Amino acid sequence: MADIEKLRNAHLEEFEKTAHINSMEEYKRLYRRSIEAPDAFWGEQAKTYLSWDKIWDFVLRYDFEEARIEWFGGGVLNACHNCIDRHLELRKDKIAYHWVGDSPGETRSVTYSDLHARVCNLAAELKYRGVSKGDRVILYMPRVIELPVAMLACARIGAVHSVVFGGFSPKALANRISDCSARVVITVDSGFRSGKLLPYKTNVEKALEIASDVETVIIFDRTGQKKVLSSSRNIGWHEVNAAPDPPADVAPEPMNAEDPLFILYTSGPSGKPVGIVHTHGGYLLYAAMSSRIIFDLREDDVIWCTADFGWIMGHSLGVYGSLLNGQTSVIFEGVPWYPTYDRYWEIISKYKVSKFYTAPTVIRKLSRAGNDYLKKYDLSSLRLLGSAGEILDHESWEWFYRHVGYERCPIVDTYFQIETGGPVISPLPGISPLKPGSCSIPFFGTDPVILDDSGDEARYPNQRGVLCIREPWPGIARTVHGDHEQFISTYFTQIPGMFFTADEAMRDEDGNYRIIGRVDNVINVSGHRIGTKEIESILELHDQVIEAAAVGFPHPVKRQGIYAFVAIKDISAISDTLKNELISLVRQEIGPIATIDVIQWTTALPKTRSGKILRTVLEKIAAGKTEEIGNISGIADTSLIESLIKNHKPGDYT
Repeated sequence: MADIEKLRNAHLEEFEKTAHINSMEEYKRLYRRSIEAPDAFWGEQAKTYLSWDKIWDFVLRYDFEEARIEWFGGGVLNACHNCIDRHLELRKDKIAYHWVGDSPGETRSVTYSDLHARVCNLAAELKYRGVSKGDRVILYMPRVIELPVAMLACARIGAVHSVVFGGFSPKALANRISDCSARVVITVDSGFRSGKLLPYKTNVEKALEIASDVETVIIFDRTGQKKVLSSSRNIGWHEVNAAPDPPADVAPEPMNAEDPLFILYTSGPSGKPVGIVHTHGGYLLYAAMSSRIIFDLREDDVIWCTADFGWIMGHSLGVYGSLLNGQTSVIFEGVPWYPTYDRYWEIISKYKVSKFYTAPTVIRKLSRAGNDYLKKYDLSSLRLLGSAGEILDHESWEWFYRHVGYERCPIVDTYFQIETGGPVISPLPGISPLKPGSCSIPFFGTDPVILDDSGDEARYPNQRGVLCIREPWPGIARTVHGDHEQFISTYFTQIPGMFFTADEAMRDEDGNYRIIGRVDNVINVSGHRIGTKEIESILELHDQVIEAAAVGFPHPVKRQGIYAFVAIKDISAISDTLKNELISLVRQEIGPIATIDVIQWTTALPKTRSGKILRTVLEKIAAGKTEEIGNISGIADTSLIESLIKNHKPGDYT
């Protein structure tokens, strides 16, 4: 056995002594019970992890044909009470969040008592402004403490929050505001990233020129300019928190377990933003339990989930999972390479972070910066490392394990989606083999199956197929906001009786799962899902573009980059100027996350004789795998494909 394998096994044994699930036998027993007796299993967990105003009438009812799913029907609770109030007796002076700004040296820390006061102040203001149970509130903010405060204030009064990633453009923001009919937007005057100001308030003002029904905009003065008011609907955050008699408490609104808690938008194949709805009871339980067990949370842990709060794991670990378990967390506004590549290591060392959870894109970029930045800091506080959002390649896994975890920290490479609410397949520290590229074993309550092209279950190891899940788990999404038919058609009609993930997967000889990639028209760029249709429709707005096809292709840092095949009217118009115009157009409409990496010009797109674009062929060309294209004799114009292959330039990033 190789030395590295001996080390891994030794540290598994170390974790096995104290882990919440400390043997494979215990895992199998509990997992089997969660599948065979879900009512009894999840009823026990709900009483363990959450405080209820009223116990449920039933644990689970569902109909996958109609996508009707109910967990803890008749139960009543409040998310904010579970995250803050119930901890105050024992943890009021415990730090809830350490905050680190974009600029080194800018820090704040808040206790659970501080958090309670801030949440109540904002909740009172929202109620004063007429926000009530069920109203939607858009949160468009950088990673500042005020963002989880706003999330919890909404939850406290029963409003539905929707966090929009700060990298989205005004148009993309407007689409989300309009889709959920938000009454209120909470934002900041500006944010900081790599020392530069980001125009949050300006973006909101541009968005509200399109989505004009918003009644109130609350603006946190992040940059200290005190220039936040420019219309009667704008309110400065400092006004909210400067009341002469701030409320000591705002009573948490009793919420039914199936009442919506938040909407989080994702990209779908159609290009239209899809508002995924999560509810109070099931989501909170799944966030609390998956966080505690997968990350082996302890009372003295300091956990740091680097995910943006506009991402599901920013919700499920960074806010709800950590606070439900009474943990201390880190929030970092900036990026790990500003002003130098040691920011993450400096923060881990300063705050004695013990559980560190980040994205493969970050790991790849930091590994390329070299190890000298790491050597300046004491990282001995780390006990566990985590990764999420996309596949963590073998090389990056080994670097993360050896140089960040010093060959003593298990890595939990988790698989989740916005729709799953949290990890549904994940290693468990102490019992799961440490295998690069493997997301390991199903979490409790999830019953995954891999189906081949015929719809039959995979019969042998490493057989590829689409990943589906047989039964509902508490964290599963409930609907698409305003369009339940789309929820049905996207997730439940492809394989009747199962939840369709649209991810390709396989299981190895030991039964461990590996995720391969998407099977729908969605590109995963640094963990962000971007619909190809959305990119294509924007490119086709340009008067020189006849049609366009966007596909994903292997990228050395982002894992998947955006490769656009663009058919133009006039070949003589090809120029760097045109290329930059198209790239800028997509960035303006969606945001910087949708920056096109490669544009390949053509006079037409290859299609079948019935007129369907040959996306699979284009993906092979973009990836430089032309030998895998196969027989193209039945295609309408084979010379077009031959031309695209000839003109492809591997690695020709824009």
